[in-house]
Amino acid sequence: MDKLDYKKRYKDIYQPKTKPTLITIPPIQYVAVEGKGNPNTSKEYQQAIELLYGLSYTIKMSKMTDQKPENYFEYVVPPLEGLWWGEEGYFDGVNIVDKDKFCWLSMIRLPEFVDENIFEQAKETLKKKKPELATEKLEYRVIDEGLCVQMMHKGPFDNEAESIQKMNQFVEENNLLNDITDTRLHHEIYLSDFRRTKPENLKTVIRHPVKII
Repeated sequence: MDKLDYKKRYKDIYQPKTKPTLITIPPIQYVAVEGKGNPNTSKEYQQAIELLYGLSYTIKMSKMTDQKPENYFEYVVPPLEGLWWGEEGYFDGVNIVDKDKFCWLSMIRLPEFVDENIFEQAKETLKKKKPELATEKLEYRVIDEGLCVQMMHKGPFDNEAESIQKMNQFVEENNLLNDITDTRLHHEIYLSDFRRTKPENLKTVIRHPVKII
């Protein structure tokens, strides 16, 4: 049986062009961990990543247990994503430079067969397997982003402002308004393993919420 690879099945979401495009994102369910601090140095961020992948692979491997979910299908664990805002409010990815004041919701998409009951079962399984992990931080979230502008950013994270400037220009030229608020946030999807990829080779989807004028 072919595995569902979300990056390949939903190329409009995960493989945008290197120029801004308009897209409507449907509601998507995630496992998420909220925290704050510089992702390059924060232990909290590193622990969040461990939690997210721990839960994601617990669900993926549940097929091997007596708790195999109904309607389970083979799939590739989707990429890591993140919503970002500032310690004192939201930001657009350009204006905030103090990374120690970053706030984030790190997350990984969940397959459609997962519901809140399956999610809680997976948390319990992970907690038994790795009791040292703070599994109480794991949250089930459904995020409905709606109308957005996004593009593929290639290169270091610190150069994202260059891509965001292009997105802002696209917004102005297409009778749109940026709609980043305390509930609609700067969104990044990490298509590269930043632990093993040179900064110049990183591929990151950047997504901003917008509204029509």
